[in-house]
Amino acid sequence: MTHEKKKKKKRTWLKVVGIIVLLFILAGGTFAFSVWNSLTKTVETMHTPIERSTDKRTKELVLSDYEPFSMLMLGVDERDGDKGRSDTMIVLTVNPKLKSVKMLSIPRDTRTEIVGHGTQDKINHAFAFGGAEMAMDTVENFLDIPIDYYMKINMEGFKDIVDAVGGVTVQNDLNFTEEGTTFNKGMIELNGKEALAYARMRYEDPNGDFGRQSRQRAIIEAVIKEGASVSTLTSYGDVFDALSKNIQTNLTFDDMMDIQKNYRDASNDISQSSIAGTGTKIDGIYYYLVSEEEQKKIQRELKEHLTVK
Repeated sequence: MTHEKKKKKKRTWLKVVGIIVLLFILAGGTFAFSVWNSLTKTVETMHTPIERSTDKRTKELVLSDYEPFSMLMLGVDERDGDKGRSDTMIVLTVNPKLKSVKMLSIPRDTRTEIVGHGTQDKINHAFAFGGAEMAMDTVENFLDIPIDYYMKINMEGFKDIVDAVGGVTVQNDLNFTEEGTTFNKGMIELNGKEALAYARMRYEDPNGDFGRQSRQRAIIEAVIKEGASVSTLTSYGDVFDALSKNIQTNLTFDDMMDIQKNYRDASNDISQSSIAGTGTKIDGIYYYLVSEEEQKKIQRELKEHLTVK
């Protein structure tokens, strides 16, 4: 079965990078000083550097020079005693000169080489085998572009983030029941527990993983909207605490500031796309197979956006 879905001009995962900075910008006076202190501590906690090299870039990326960059967003379902797999994998390419962002969802069952593990497997297994480093290496190899940054969001703890901003409101397009909660069509209000169940549902959705990815993006977009509101500033401590416990990234504080300063306009033009492929079973295991032609097409589009060869 082939799936392809594109939407334009939506504020999405990119602003997760800047939500804490936006909160600071909206603050003022002595309150702003308090927010700043909490902000820097939160970023320090979120910052998780990794050691990896790439031959996809001929020189070091400099965000202050307005250079296009990429980020791998990993939505990981981490439960007690389980390292978790990256059930959601989204690659962002950001070009400040073109003032645009491309957001590519990679189906978790995509069969590809797991770099550093020596196997052909589902692409989301890379995180389980080797953490963010192996996930970045594998996606970089699959798309043939440099993956500069990563951001890992713990979906199990994401309910804490939703509760910290006072819940979210989303437009639901499908009637379904998940984990004991019924979700009706239309605008619905969700607390943290409900939002997590809403984002996890897959089997009742005719679009499968693609539908789930869309709901996860909707939840995150709603969190950003609530998180950047003035009313949420009164509970910024809860927001920062939830972020620090559930998000890891190799972005530094200076990186985040550069992105907010130099790349902000790019978020006004965000195009979303998926990878076309065919589902099949190999030795009894389901995989999503992407043709070489489709893979090359995606690679060309992302390379052009990143201005790399």
